[in-house]
Amino acid sequence: MQKIESVSEMRSLAADLNAQGKTIALVATQGALHTGQEALIRAAVGTADVAVVSIFVNPLQFGPNEVIANYPRSFAEDVALCQRCGAHIVFAPAAEDIYPRGYSTFVTEDSTGKPLDGVSRPNHFRGVATLMAKLFNIVRPTHALFGQKTAQRAAVVRKMAADLCFKVEVVVVPTVREADGLAAGVRNREFTASQRQESLALSKALFKAREMFDAGTRNPDRLIAEATHILSQHRRVRIIYIAIVNCLTMETVRDIEPGKSMLALAAWVDEVRMVDNIVL
Repeated sequence: MQKIESVSEMRSLAADLNAQGKTIALVATQGALHTGQEALIRAAVGTADVAVVSIFVNPLQFGPNEVIANYPRSFAEDVALCQRCGAHIVFAPAAEDIYPRGYSTFVTEDSTGKPLDGVSRPNHFRGVATLMAKLFNIVRPTHALFGQKTAQRAAVVRKMAADLCFKVEVVVVPTVREADGLAAGVRNREFTASQRQESLALSKALFKAREMFDAGTRNPDRLIAEATHILSQHRRVRIIYIAIVNCLTMETVRDIEPGKSMLALAAWVDEVRMVDNIVL
């Protein structure tokens, strides 16, 4: 497995791989890797000739009240996990190499990034789209893999790639859940025992809504009401949003299409912001 820190070196290697006709699968991460990203890396290895994992804490994704220095970092452990999973390249550039002095160009996707997380984090997806556009130019991937948990991020990147004519296929991998149902996430390791119990309200709400849907309930208001009721029973959980949306466009739907719609939610558990969703 190669470790590359230079943008120019990664560009050169990617050009050589493309010239050889190799397919490249990219898993873009901010590090502090967990079982959800482990699944993405393993899927990338099985998808393309070369699996590239980028590790870069993207300053453009953080809002004014989010402290980038507080984001967990575990680079040595991340590299070891990548190697165990069979990744071929770890690309870990410095911030000044990605955003050099005087950098002033940004990419804004103005549709799928507007609802849901886009309401409370208005510049978040601009940061995501800008970094992914740069990574697509540097790494030259044929595939980019995202987890279902971050379905809106995948949707934004898919739309951006289509609009800007990047020849890359966005692949969504099912959410990895821990034994108690909690979706794998970077913040899970920080929870106290009581916070973890409270956080399970999110998956409980989703599972209940899916159970009702499978039993024949098709009224979105009824499904949302039940999920809201479950979350509201937990005093340390504060709802940010709950919605039923199209899986690709993130638009609110009234007529739920099985397999094409999802119940998405976000909530604070004390000071930890969590997102989760389930396809209906």
